[in-house]
Amino acid sequence: MYCGPSMVFTNVYNPRSAVSRKAEYRRTLVKRGATLGANCTIVCGTTIGEYAFVGAGAVINRDVPDHALMVGVPARQVGWMSRHGERLALPLQGSGEAACPATGECYQLADGRITRTPK
Repeated sequence: MYCGPSMVFTNVYNPRSAVSRKAEYRRTLVKRGATLGANCTIVCGTTIGEYAFVGAGAVINRDVPDHALMVGVPARQVGWMSRHGERLALPLQGSGEAACPATGECYQLADGRITRTPK
């Protein structure tokens, strides 16, 4: 996992300065290979999928699929990423196949999920 400069994890979904909410802490899970860009915010209780890429300044307030490229406030998915960190030429929905431009590793999109396939 890579955490860019000044990125933030929250721990309470609805914080108030005068109200102690330590009993309301929510777990956040960041899976292997994920990249969290500079100044992004990860709202507690979410899961960031394997090799997902969160763009600089994005605010994540829901779960992120494996290999998803997320940008904006609130973040939305705009593409798919390889394990090497390269954007894949795949549609957001439906099905398709693409190769990583840097490594040639093959990926397949089906049912909203990315899987690596043998070359």
